[in-house]
Amino acid sequence: MLDKISDHLNFFQQSLGLRAKKVEVIASNIANADTPGYKAVDFDFGKALQGQLRASQSGLALATSNERHLAAQGHASVDDGGLQYRSAVQPSLDGNTVDMDVERAAFTDNAMKYQSTLTFLNRRISGLMDAIKGGQ
Repeated sequence: MLDKISDHLNFFQQSLGLRAKKVEVIASNIANADTPGYKAVDFDFGKALQGQLRASQSGLALATSNERHLAAQGHASVDDGGLQYRSAVQPSLDGNTVDMDVERAAFTDNAMKYQSTLTFLNRRISGLMDAIKGGQ
């Protein structure tokens, strides 16, 4: 029963984890806005989420070096979808490609999506609680 609830909420868990990772990437770009030669990076959220969901469903088989070892399943680590360089809108003379307007917009967009994911998760949990209580 609990594993069904866990599977039901897995999407939200993976999504929130990747949203937090995206904030770290954006913060790194902003922190390096004045670093000569720094190239702004980002990752494709959709691809990363699909990869995490596939990995969490299949699990990771652990290698055994002896036939007496027990078979086990590991958990996938956070896959950020592969950081890629963001295309420069207008690179600076020192080679830095961080555009603060783009970073602020990405931060705001990510923060809104993070908050909406929390809202959906809260409503999902409230629905499950109502079902457990019998809809009182």
